Amino acid sequence: MKVKFYKYQGTGNDFILIDNRDQFFEATNWKKINVMCDRKFGIGADGLILLENSIATDFKMRYFNADGNEGSMCGNGGRCIVHFAHFLGIIPDKCTFEAVDGLHFATIKGNSVSLQMKDIDEIKMKDENTLFLDTGSPHHIEFSSNVSETDVYNEGKKIRYGTSYFEEGTNVNFVEQVNENTFKVRTYERGVENETLSCGTGVTAVAIAANKAKKTKDNHIYLETLGGKLEVHFKNNNNQYQDVFLKGNVCQVFKGEY
Repeated sequence: MKVKFYKYQGTGNDFILIDNRDQFFEATNWKKINVMCDRKFGIGADGLILLENSIATDFKMRYFNADGNEGSMCGNGGRCIVHFAHFLGIIPDKCTFEAVDGLHFATIKGNSVSLQMKDIDEIKMKDENTLFLDTGSPHHIEFSSNVSETDVYNEGKKIRYGTSYFEEGTNVNFVEQVNENTFKVRTYERGVENETLSCGTGVTAVAIAANKAKKTKDNHIYLETLGGKLEVHFKNNNNQYQDVFLKGNVCQVFKGEY
């Protein structure tokens, strides 16, 4: 069976997008998804995303990690699927969609997509440089002085599988402060089991963690990833982080049949 797909990237975080409103795609076949995401034997991607019908919202997003398993929320993937829905004519310049962690509101202008993330009211601080929070996906945050020299793969893998982060493990972010409101971020993503060029839920977690740890007083944070720049802004109401938005460009790279 041929599958029509669209390849997207958001600051280098790349995905296979499939219009599955007719429910033709075999979503339980994790081996097939794994091979489709393989960069040698398939299309190549950090994950696969299905756009499906939703009764209550404009559409539903289902995200699968590159290993083939259905995953938690993906911020860059969420921005890509908004662009995809607009491309398909499903939405105008704004929408509400359903994802695994709840409802998300988003707006699109050209290739720029602003996506509302979940509110955050629980942040665990080991110390001022080590934090953990869940922005739709779990994230370990570690601030350091020089992320360019960090062995992200080996250090991230060690923390990701650490016993302190439950059976499913965590994503791991290494962060360097550039100035008052700008941070460099490198991320080891579970499910991909490697460093990715960008992670939307990761930079969202970094922005909130930086504010919580008092490394910045700003509520509009700029994040520099290997794949490009992202923005996160929010409201901090007595350490209750609300109206959290992730913003950046996305791009439809190519389309084809698999």
